[in-house]
Amino acid sequence: MSHPLSPNWIRLLRWSAPILAAPLAGCNWVVMNPSGDIAVQQRDLILISTALMLLIVIPVMVLIVWFAWRYRAANKAVEKDYDPDWDHSTKLELLIWSAPLLIIICLGALTWVSTHKLDPYRPLDRIDAKTAIDPKVKPLTVQVVALDWKWLFIYPDLGIATVNEMALPTNVPVRFDITASTVMNSFYVPELAGQIYAMPGMKTQLHAVANKPVTGTGFSANYSGAGFTHMRFGYKALDQAGFDAWVAKVKASSAKLDRNMYLSLAKPSEKAPVAYFDASDTKLFDAIVNLCPKPGQRCMGELMHINQMGGAGKESAKETNGLQYDFPNSHVIDQEDRNKGQETAPDAPGADKAPAADQSSHSGADAHAQHR
Repeated sequence: MSHPLSPNWIRLLRWSAPILAAPLAGCNWVVMNPSGDIAVQQRDLILISTALMLLIVIPVMVLIVWFAWRYRAANKAVEKDYDPDWDHSTKLELLIWSAPLLIIICLGALTWVSTHKLDPYRPLDRIDAKTAIDPKVKPLTVQVVALDWKWLFIYPDLGIATVNEMALPTNVPVRFDITASTVMNSFYVPELAGQIYAMPGMKTQLHAVANKPVTGTGFSANYSGAGFTHMRFGYKALDQAGFDAWVAKVKASSAKLDRNMYLSLAKPSEKAPVAYFDASDTKLFDAIVNLCPKPGQRCMGELMHINQMGGAGKESAKETNGLQYDFPNSHVIDQEDRNKGQETAPDAPGADKAPAADQSSHSGADAHAQHR
């Protein structure tokens, strides 16, 4: 007959439960509970791969315990099984090698299929597991620029831009065009899709879709200098009505994202506030990718065309104007800005106009230069 626990034991368990659960308080299961179809497929890939590997791991762990117990020194019953001349068993060899081989074949096939199916450059063919995408539907384009140390989002189809805030409509395919201003970063929204690198002078792509309204956080998954810790942005997935309202709020901003505003935003700054802009310059993103947002700079595309045509002749040897892409005449940081660290972007709407704290020991530009 079982005896109920005493009141003292019940009281002890009740008070110790929060302590025992404390290690789980820091867990964020967003990767295992995503809100976008691409992230859902990636989660399923993790679960399937883990299950396949556990087919080997669990039996091995069980057999270790079983062998240790069965063939312990105190178990005299198995002494008759001792065979000092044993060296081979075909059945055992087949069992040992066939199981891992089958697992490797399954993992290889799964990897090959998922690598092509979840290619970030591959346009989406479905909204979710039950809904296919109409081929006539044009995806929403979002141009992403990783700055030091903040994120710029340009919506060329809507004529708006934001800093450190991104919103998407649910059940609408989205194509991200991603680049960086100076050093490599990694664009990552865990509940939406996997990470993709943002690199200066290059444009990467990511296709994704949000399936339900959610609020989350995106960040850089690649260390990029002193302000990396705060390089985060707000992510919102909204229904169509909510997204239209958000677009109207952004369009109500009087600030304009022209070349001068971009060059101001691109200067190293930490903890930049959310900012909204009118983005009427449709060529700004291409200029950022080609490293020529400053007036007078030669774009990479132009230089590559010159190289393709065999060069510009001997007379071009001294034409160095517009060819400075690093210190002291970088496309985003001037010489006088090298030793200036700022807490927020000075020209962003809502930014504090007070002088920034002294950061001479680890200024943003110096840390950036050392990182490079």
